[in-house]
This record gives sequence, C-alpha cells and structure tokens, in this order.
Amino acid sequence: MSSLSPVNPDPTAPPTQAPDPVIPRDRPFSRRNLVQAVLGGYVPLILATLVVFLPLLWMVLSSFKQPGEIITMDLEILPEGLNLQNYQIAMTTVPFGQFFLNSAIVTAAGASVKVVLAILTAYALVFVRFPFKNVIFMLILVALMVPPQVSILPNYILISGMGGKNTLWGIILPGLGTAFGTFLLRQHFLTLPNSILESAEIDGAGHWRRLWRIVVPISVPSIATVALVTIVSEWNEYIWPLIITDRPDTMTLPVGLTLLQNSESNASGWGILMAGAVLVIVPILIVFAALQRYIVAGLTQGSVTG
Repeated sequence: MSSLSPVNPDPTAPPTQAPDPVIPRDRPFSRRNLVQAVLGGYVPLILATLVVFLPLLWMVLSSFKQPGEIITMDLEILPEGLNLQNYQIAMTTVPFGQFFLNSAIVTAAGASVKVVLAILTAYALVFVRFPFKNVIFMLILVALMVPPQVSILPNYILISGMGGKNTLWGIILPGLGTAFGTFLLRQHFLTLPNSILESAEIDGAGHWRRLWRIVVPISVPSIATVALVTIVSEWNEYIWPLIITDRPDTMTLPVGLTLLQNSESNASGWGILMAGAVLVIVPILIVFAALQRYIVAGLTQGSVTG
C-alpha cells in the first residue's frame, strides 16, 4: 500500500499574506473617546465662543444700565430694568438717522460695485485668453499682502484734489477694487467643468451670456461669501471715512460713534456709547444671519482647484 504525499504548491504563485490584524476600537461612549471629544473639541470651541460673545453680551447689557450701575465698585451684571433712555439719548444727541442712511448708501454702492468687479475680473482671469494674464494675477496676490493703511495718504491727496472730500463718492471710490474677492472667485471658477462652457460656446453664447447665464448661477455660494465679507468690511470701515469726512451730514455710523463719544465724554456716557454701538452692529448682524449659510460652502468651493 502506497502512502499519499502532500501536493507541492505552485512555486510561481505569489506567497499568501497574512490578513492585517484587526485593531480594536474604543466604544463611541467610552471614557477615552469622551475625554478626547471634550478636551479636543468642546473646550476650545467654548473658549473661542466666550472670547467673541462675552464682550458683545456685556455691551448689550451695559446699554440698558444707568451710570450708577456701570461706574461702581460692585459688579452689576444684569441691569435693573430694560431702560431705553440710553438709546433715546444716543439717537437724539447725534443725527443717527443721517449716519445710518450714509452707511447704507456707502455699503450698498461700494459692495455692489466690488462684487461685480470681482466677478468680471475672476471670469477674465480664468476663461478669457489675453497676454500677461498670470502676471496680472500675481499683482492681485501682491495687493492682498499690502496693508491698506499704506494707500491712505495717496488716496487722500487724490480724492481731495478731485473734490471728493466730505462726499459719499469720496468714501466709496478708493476701495472699489477687491483683491480677496477676485482671488476667491478665480479659485472657484477653476473648478467649474469646461464641458458646460464649451457646449454653450458651440451654441453661440458669448462671454457675457456664459458669465451671467451659466457661471454666476452655479457660483452663488462663493459670490455670496464675497458679498458678505465685502458688506461687513464696508459697513465697519472707520479709518478712511474718518479721514475724508469732517461734517456730520456725510459721516457713516462708525465715525458717528466718535462724534457721540466726543459729546458724551464724561463717565455717565458709557451706557449711551454702548447703546450707540448696539445700533451700529445690529444691522450687520441681521445681514450676517441671512447670508451665513453660504460661507462654509463658498469658502470650500473656492479652496479646491483642478
């Protein structure tokens, strides 16, 4: 009786690899995961929120306080009552209505022109062929790195020579270019599929029609992000309007707060100043709340290329 010999494996076959060891994972609600989530996520988030939110909360609460509740040795967190006297004094001491109208005009006109220019420039840098396109884009990047304070003196000399001092167009004109908006929209336009635009070009659509019928509708989140950043920047602009205006009829809200501070320079005016500051930030907070859902999507679209 013959014995059975084992079959030799194929020598040309690749050696079999042992399966990777399974790394045990902690349970979702284990002590280790909970500690990592709290220390690495919730604690930094809460600290960052408090740093931003507490000064705003203190400003709102102080706007309802009387002078004796602010200038005191004992810390008074909550006001004794919702007294609107500070708001009434702030709105009657200086022409807040005129300041609000000036800020609304400057913000609406300046932000609209900035966004339109950013869209046109970004489209040209991506979809239009012309010489020195990359050089122009590099100059835009350089403009992002230059502090705006550097151009204050040349702009003042130019605008004053043109008769723009104490005018709203003198406030708007120097800041119409936006390097940030152009850069963000260019990065987003680079991610758009060329097949759509090529199909539109075959159908006879020119650059103008392709821009407003195809590119703009599918780029709403990025454009809304640029619009929101521009609106906030225009509304809160302080240095340039302070330099180019010295009459209340052309001052914007941030500059009007300086006029209110000068008129309420004593210790009893802190509540009035806080009320004026609340009146300045409430409109822009409403705009931010309306557009904030576009911010993450817009920045994410603009950060991916290729």
